[in-house]
Amino acid sequence: MPELPEVETVRRGLVPAFVGHCLTGVVQRRPDLRFPLPDDFAGRLRGRRIDAIDRRGKYLLLLLENSWVWIAHLGMSGRFRIFPDAPDGEEAHDHLLFTTDAGATVTFNDPRRFGFMDLVMASEVDRHPMLMRLGPDPLGPLFDAAYLAARLQSRRTPIKAALLDQGIVAGMGNIYASESLFRARIAPDRLAASLTPQQVETLVASIRSVFVEAIAAGGSSLRDHRQPSGELGFFQHHFAVYGRAGRQCPDCRCNVAETGGIRRIVQSGRATFFCGRHQR
Repeated sequence: MPELPEVETVRRGLVPAFVGHCLTGVVQRRPDLRFPLPDDFAGRLRGRRIDAIDRRGKYLLLLLENSWVWIAHLGMSGRFRIFPDAPDGEEAHDHLLFTTDAGATVTFNDPRRFGFMDLVMASEVDRHPMLMRLGPDPLGPLFDAAYLAARLQSRRTPIKAALLDQGIVAGMGNIYASESLFRARIAPDRLAASLTPQQVETLVASIRSVFVEAIAAGGSSLRDHRQPSGELGFFQHHFAVYGRAGRQCPDCRCNVAETGGIRRIVQSGRATFFCGRHQR
């Protein structure tokens, strides 16, 4: 599933195509994605100007001129694609097509249909069931060492599981949890409550640096993620541990023949990658 860097990359890609432009055409090819689309979804978007595009964790918030907000979640395989003119042809699973007053076409393609979209009044966004329990954005001012320490102090779960809790860190996912813990030199199976204040401070800095670098690289393209331009993300080429089981740790001189190199374990059904020598 796309994580914060991929969704932020999509948000930035959509801004020049959508913001300040009216949707002159909206084609809805099916009644649902993961959930049923809102009643008269295409009709309620058609003719509306998009004033801004925000993000909360893994959710896109497109602010419309009439005080409504179009919420979009990419799910496992959803992606927006921008065509400056009309596309040459349709792709399978192009479930929604949006045309702007500048002549651009934006498609939403979702083979697995785990994404969803909704329309809510701006005044109701904070109470939306998908958003109301989200923790702070890790790139925002509310996410700091004091906040994270307070949320972890009573958690008797592994730190990796705590980081994947969207109520603690909005937008964190499996890839970037592994990468952040590696940078912070913290073992993923450490109890969350056992981290020292210094380790929490280091972890916050590691999370931010990983996200900033991943966004700059256009996110990570392992299977489905594409930027709205159609380009791949490139951060997967900079992974320190994720998907590198059995290989040498890039930050210490492990003897792979003796240590086995980077390890892969399963936590709560999710693969975790780490270096047992580097991370404690």
